[in-house]
Amino acid sequence: MKKIILLLITGIVLLHCVHAQVKLPRLIRDSMILQRDTRLNIWGWASNGEKISVRFNNKTYKTTTGTDGKWLLQLPPMKAGGPYTMDISSSNKIVLKDILVGDVWICSGQSNMVHQMKLHNVRYADDVAKANYPQIRQFWVPPLTDLQGPHDDLPAGNWKWANSTDVLEFSAVAYFFARSIYEKYHVPIGLINASVGGPPIEAWMSEESLKEFPAIAATVVKNKDTAYVNSLNRKAAASAANILKPEDKGMTETSPWYDPAYLPKGWHTIHVPGYWEDQGVKDLDGIVWYRKEVDVPASMTGVPARVFLGRIVDADVLYINGKQVGNTTYMYPQRRYAVPADLLKAGKNIFVVRVTNNGGKGGFVPDKPYCLFTGKDTIDLKGDWQYKVGYVSAPQRGPGTAGINIQNQPTALYNAMLAPVINYTVKGFLWYQGESNTGRSLEYKKLQPVMVADWRSKWKQGELPFLYVQLPNFMDANYLPSESQWADFREAQSSCLSVPNSAMAVTIDLGEWNDLHPDRKKEVGERLALAALKLAYGENVVYSGPLYK
Repeated sequence: MKKIILLLITGIVLLHCVHAQVKLPRLIRDSMILQRDTRLNIWGWASNGEKISVRFNNKTYKTTTGTDGKWLLQLPPMKAGGPYTMDISSSNKIVLKDILVGDVWICSGQSNMVHQMKLHNVRYADDVAKANYPQIRQFWVPPLTDLQGPHDDLPAGNWKWANSTDVLEFSAVAYFFARSIYEKYHVPIGLINASVGGPPIEAWMSEESLKEFPAIAATVVKNKDTAYVNSLNRKAAASAANILKPEDKGMTETSPWYDPAYLPKGWHTIHVPGYWEDQGVKDLDGIVWYRKEVDVPASMTGVPARVFLGRIVDADVLYINGKQVGNTTYMYPQRRYAVPADLLKAGKNIFVVRVTNNGGKGGFVPDKPYCLFTGKDTIDLKGDWQYKVGYVSAPQRGPGTAGINIQNQPTALYNAMLAPVINYTVKGFLWYQGESNTGRSLEYKKLQPVMVADWRSKWKQGELPFLYVQLPNFMDANYLPSESQWADFREAQSSCLSVPNSAMAVTIDLGEWNDLHPDRKKEVGERLALAALKLAYGENVVYSGPLYK
């Protein structure tokens, strides 16, 4: 009995000790960059009433946790510099190293802010190879959603500096912005990147800010009912499962169509690039196989190669000589596949692409690169291919049950990705978003200024600079007068310039008619940096062209 009591007492003491230990948010860690020239927040958690000591830059600061176990210290303004070490002490001690003081920017939005350097490493190969900026660092906030309420912390993430390896994971827009600022002032630049491909603006707004939008606010309340959301998504999954999908003949025949031993019969000629709906195949959703014999010279064998297949709508798998070389599951990324050194052979090689299209036009997007290359040797893959239909999707009968894509719901990303970082002192905001709101221009015209005000109130640093990107040109050129959702939307974006201390980077010349994610990210980052010189750094520069009055 005495042993049991002793074990219980020991367990309680150990539990208390573990609970008492000071814990830091994920952002406060080794290699972080802190904001210069303003009071700095350092915060965390420990037991109620726990005494916390922070030593930084030869000075010690103390506080005590509240009844909720939270603590926050404000450090006085510091000049740019470092590296420094920070000691946080309580019942335990944490030592943080390699800390710099400079300027920190929140980078947020959808896919064009997400797009990493690795997705643009052909255009910016030289920038990647020469990246050597230990004082430019990014913290990539992991994609996460929550419909219930704001989070206190992030589940993962680290500060990485811009070297030729880690820069591949940097947002391309944010990196070129940071590099422009750094090369002018040579102060450390920190990027906190909280961005996700696809969501509308309301996903990045707090519940409080959406109260003046009754329909959206009602959705926020409804979505807090977990049973409702789960039930709807279960019904949607069941509805999708009930849609009969025929078997793909290209995978079910005795010899699959990508097999070099397969003898093609009943195939037809089609041009690549191009959509099959534009080449005599009407309204076909499903799977279409493409096949081409490519003559490869001996000089291109025995070495690694690459295949560029432009963009494909919607998904694809590439096989060369019967081996799968690469695949992409959705329409937007450019297809750039590595070919092993031992796969190509001198003479005839069989290239097969299995294309899946879920709706609209399917096939190979025009005006993109389609080639096989090794070093300086290139083989053009454009021209005539053979095609055969693997299966045709049957038209859906009656309306299906729509589920809820949580990342697109109001507050979902604010709660999980922005709320945990609002204590972190920053220089300002970079925002590149809007493609998902282009059908709601009038609403966006009201939403964006409210979001800016909301973010500024949450950070409690006054009217922080808000720099944003106006959407570039996209889709088919039309030389006749017509309505344009994207033009309406750009006008709605420009109206946000009425918000004090905001600036808009115009990118109408940087888009691509056939790509939602244009390749020229460098100019976007540099134009944002030019606006920052004026608004955030007080330079006497012209950062914007004339505006229509």
